[in-house]
Amino acid sequence: MADSIYITSAEGYTGKSTIALGVLDTLLRSVERVGVFRPVARTSNHPDYVLELLLEHLSAGKAASATAATSTPLTYDECVGVHYDEVHLDPDAALGRIVQRYKAVEAQCDAVVVIGSDYTDVGSPTELAFNLRIAANLGVPVLLVLGGRVGSGQGETLNQDDRLGQSDPRTPDDIRQLTDVTIAELRNEHVSLLGVIVNRADPTRLDDVIGAVRDVVDAPGSELTNVPVWAIPEDPYIVAPSMKSILKAVKGTLVKGDPALLSREALGVVVAAMSMVNVLPRLFDGAVVLIPSDRPDVLLAVLMANSSATFPSIAGIILVGGFDLPTEIEQLVEGLASSVPIIRTELASYEAAVRITHTPGRMAADSQRKLDTALALFEGHVEASVLLDRLKVSRADVVTPLMFEYTLLERARKNRKRIVMPEGEDDRVLRAAATLLARDVADIIILGEEVDVRSRAIGLGIDIGKAQVISPF
Repeated sequence: MADSIYITSAEGYTGKSTIALGVLDTLLRSVERVGVFRPVARTSNHPDYVLELLLEHLSAGKAASATAATSTPLTYDECVGVHYDEVHLDPDAALGRIVQRYKAVEAQCDAVVVIGSDYTDVGSPTELAFNLRIAANLGVPVLLVLGGRVGSGQGETLNQDDRLGQSDPRTPDDIRQLTDVTIAELRNEHVSLLGVIVNRADPTRLDDVIGAVRDVVDAPGSELTNVPVWAIPEDPYIVAPSMKSILKAVKGTLVKGDPALLSREALGVVVAAMSMVNVLPRLFDGAVVLIPSDRPDVLLAVLMANSSATFPSIAGIILVGGFDLPTEIEQLVEGLASSVPIIRTELASYEAAVRITHTPGRMAADSQRKLDTALALFEGHVEASVLLDRLKVSRADVVTPLMFEYTLLERARKNRKRIVMPEGEDDRVLRAAATLLARDVADIIILGEEVDVRSRAIGLGIDIGKAQVISPF
């Protein structure tokens, strides 16, 4: 029987996918055959992005042995139990099918990461109970994820310079009450609790948040006194949507700029429905700027500011209203040779802004900065050895590529070196440098012209702030 773990939460938008990624990465360092399973997927019409993310990361952990290399990897369809419509139609039949399909995955693996549903379809209390019922029937312990923020943070307000994906932090007392209610639900369903993670917690009160959860699990007479509790702080980049997601949300078209920069995260919205002298002070790093397409003066001012070393670097521009730019303005924009994405949409300013603020900042396999940040946060705040001990996993006899990579990273951290990376103008070099810096592996020197290298990194939305940039000439 595989050593499995069921990751679920009491509500939506807790960042379960980032926790699942961290757990999967931890298991891949120690276990040869790791699988993933999604008991309830959103819909049969569109792929489940969480499952796709985990399967993509799983592919990096394939075993190097000849026997394992010739085995058939799990397919997407094998890793799905049922869809929401099947649960609605007949919950008991759906549960039976989930157990059957899970057992087929379990038979092929040494450990399985099971990730619960996303609270996008039914009420929270009902969905939590159903997730716990699944875990009980699978005989899998639960890793409970509690949200450190109030609500989703998506579209709750629509103010000038609205910061995307962020909402008010829960106080330790709020966390205590949420823990109390959720733990009671676990007891009712007779589910084994493996651990608790408060995700997206207030970075300034992590110890208080952990203490609040401990007040519940360590209460007199509790059987949960040995349950570990961790807290992972909020990070603005993980919850921020990418420009690619925003383009899709506003049903826009990329008219100018570098398509590669659509992977950059947008940290907030600036509605530029005013004169340019009032727009410029409102710009900030990572902003997506909404400009009426009949205000070319504001467009030119924002583009010039973005090219200037004295103004922040924005994530993108949305031209709203659907008007065509005058030919002379298009020529000016072309001559500026700006790489910042410019997207055109037929939507008006307000509707576009609402759609952007409701665009979730999803983890995705093509967002390297989010992956690096999520894994670094998990490594820094969750004790991998404790988690593995709780699962009682057995160490693999073979070394997979990901195990080898992890060993190298750990050796590099312990014997820290300085790495010189040439060709700083190459995006691949910049992304690799950002990954090494995020995982705190080595001190990095990048060869290139500092202004060009750092400007490109900012445009790509990656962080090389800790790197030293030296001109080779």
